[in-house]
Amino acid sequence: MNYILFDDSNRINLLPLTYTRPVADIRIGILTIREKWEKLLGVKTSSKTEEYLSIKFPTEFSIDTDNIWINGAYCPNSKLMEEIKSLKPKEALLEMGVVIATNAGSSKDNNIFFAENFTKYESHAKPLRVENLWDIFSKNGAAIKEDFELLTAGKKSLTLSKTNQVIGVENIFVEEGAKVECAILNASTGPIYIGKDAEIMEGSIVRGPFALCEHSTLKLGAKIYGPTTIGPHSKVGGEVNNSVIFGYSNKAHDGFLGNSVLGEWCNIGADSNNSNLKNNYAEVKLWNYNKERFTPTGLTFCGLIMGDHSKCGINTMFNTGTVVGVSANIFGSGFPRNFVPSYSWGGAAGFSTYKIKDAFEVATRVFERRNMNFDETEQNILSHIFDTTEKYRKW
Repeated sequence: MNYILFDDSNRINLLPLTYTRPVADIRIGILTIREKWEKLLGVKTSSKTEEYLSIKFPTEFSIDTDNIWINGAYCPNSKLMEEIKSLKPKEALLEMGVVIATNAGSSKDNNIFFAENFTKYESHAKPLRVENLWDIFSKNGAAIKEDFELLTAGKKSLTLSKTNQVIGVENIFVEEGAKVECAILNASTGPIYIGKDAEIMEGSIVRGPFALCEHSTLKLGAKIYGPTTIGPHSKVGGEVNNSVIFGYSNKAHDGFLGNSVLGEWCNIGADSNNSNLKNNYAEVKLWNYNKERFTPTGLTFCGLIMGDHSKCGINTMFNTGTVVGVSANIFGSGFPRNFVPSYSWGGAAGFSTYKIKDAFEVATRVFERRNMNFDETEQNILSHIFDTTEKYRKW
């Protein structure tokens, strides 16, 4: 079987996070959705996404075996795997009218969303689906528990040092090379996963569910309330509650981050905070790129959504339900607006356009710090985003 993870029309509701990645590369739980599928399938997958992303995330067809198209917004479980693997050519699996998967046979069949002559079956697997931005943090606890079972099955955890205070040690898994000293870990409320070569520094207090992915660090005295995920190669300090950091991002100092999602290559300045609850306890509304207005979330707690490559200076304050696009640079006193377009430069006192040349210079430096190359493919993706988001930068 050849497996292709596709973006459906709901992708636009997951902007700005899907400006720079297919839906399947969203991190929820410990792994990205793609990593979950590849772990369970035991094979690599490819993508069907927007054209400007397709060089970095290409589609790979097979003419020798069946091409199975899977909606990248769905997280796998054992029942869903059984249903998908049982699909015959020209059969489709749906959930309440939404296509989960199709078997297009052994051909370059692009009609994945789907052909009307496909035989349709309703799924009974009840898989986790990322439909809205806030699903990433609100469903993160369930996703951490599923990934924890997947990643730790048949494996033995490293033994924690006696310098730590531990509750629920059977729900804690420490990968090879990880360091944990003089920390308080409470896994009675959910599992705690500490990835390869990750570090929890002295004085940190962690309440599960929690995932610290490989090569990431919890700084001295960090306070973490689950369900929270810190993706790979990130540094986090201060207070964090029910948030997801995709990876390669830093919130290294004191300050509060709650009910929030940060993409990759983000940096939160020292003593910056976000509000996750309105003063009047009203329902939070969030900017929606599809409707181009603020729409209800149904949530009382909702904080900050920040796209890739965005940064904020020290003492930045974010209002409840703030959406920041890609490559924004926010600084200054006061609360900036609740929707900050991509390539914005400024803050509460006003914004101007962040010149793409300057954004590229910063991106080049931060990639080099990770021994990575900010190449032409990355530049072309960010250039496309700059052009398509121009309509929002009407200062």
